[in-house]
Amino acid sequence: MIDDSPKRFDRIVAILIQLQSSRIVKAQELADRFQVSLRTIYRDIRSLESSGVPILSEAGSGYSIMEGYRLPPVMFTREEAGSFVAAEKLMQQLTDKTLGTNFCSAMFKVKSVLRNKDKEWISALESQILVSPGQVLFNHKVPDALEIVMESIASQKQVDLKYQAFEANEPGQRTIEPVGLFHENNYWYILGYCHLRQDYRHFRTDRIDQIKLKDDIFLNKHPSLDELRNKEVTREEQIRVRILVEKKILKYLQKSKKLYGFVKEEDRGIHVEMTFMICGAYEGFPRWYLTFGDYAEILEPETMKEQVYQLATKVMANLGIEDQVSI
Repeated sequence: MIDDSPKRFDRIVAILIQLQSSRIVKAQELADRFQVSLRTIYRDIRSLESSGVPILSEAGSGYSIMEGYRLPPVMFTREEAGSFVAAEKLMQQLTDKTLGTNFCSAMFKVKSVLRNKDKEWISALESQILVSPGQVLFNHKVPDALEIVMESIASQKQVDLKYQAFEANEPGQRTIEPVGLFHENNYWYILGYCHLRQDYRHFRTDRIDQIKLKDDIFLNKHPSLDELRNKEVTREEQIRVRILVEKKILKYLQKSKKLYGFVKEEDRGIHVEMTFMICGAYEGFPRWYLTFGDYAEILEPETMKEQVYQLATKVMANLGIEDQVSI
C-alpha cells in the first residue's frame, strides 16, 4: 500500500530541498536524517522522479539533481526564521568580523521573504537575545581569519601565518595546509599541516597576527578533521585519574568536567567517584582540582596528588605562608 500521509509528503519535500542544497547526497545520509530505512528513501526518490524532478543516480556516490533545475525559493516558517536570530547573534560574536557580516547579510535575505506579521515577530526577538563571548576569539589585526581559512580548505591552497606560539617571545612565520576548524573550550582552532614542523599542529585564532592565502596548492593529501583528532587522542600518553567528590558541589562541576577528560561517574553514598582520562603532562587538571579540592579527594594516581601538592605549595609560597601541608 502506498503511504500518502502528510508525514511522508513533508519528508519528500525535505529530501528535495536537501538535494538542491548539495552536489551529491548519499541515500544513507537521508535515511539517518529522517530515521527511516534505505528502502523508504529509494521509494521517496522514485516518487520525486515520477513527479518530474530530474534526479541523477551515481553508483557508489549518491543522488544529485540535474544541473540547471531549480524550484522557486522555499518559504521559511516563523519558527525556522526565529532560529536564525539566535544563530545570527552567535555568528556576530563567536566568529570573525567578515564571517559575521556575511551572515548578517544573509539574514536580511531571509527576512525579506517573510510576511509582515512574521517580520514583526522576528524584530521582537532580536532585541531580547544577547551573546557575550568569554574570551577574545580573534586578533583585531586579522578580522577575516576564518574566511581565509575556509577558502583555503575549499580551494586546497596553502596559508602563510604570523603566529604567536605560547612558548615563544615573538611571533613566528608558518606555512600551513589547513585541514579543518573547530571550536573548543571557548576558542577557535585551526588544525593544519605545518611545513616548518613537518606534522599536524593546532593554531589558536586569537594568536594569529597575520594571515594570507597563497596561490600554492596543498602538497599533501590529508585525512579528515575527525580522523586527525581521534588519532591525537590515541597517540597521546594518557593516565586515568579518579577523584571522590562530595555530592553537594557536583552541580558546579557539570559543565567544566567535560573540559578535563571526564569519562564516567559512580554513586558512592554522600560522594560521587569521577573518572578522567588525561594527558600525563597536562597541567590543567591540577589547577582545576584546586578550585574545589576542599570538597574532594584524589584516589589515584599518586603522581596527580604530587602535582596538586606542588602547585598548592607554590600558591602558599606566593601568599607568604610557610606551613607545609602533608598529602
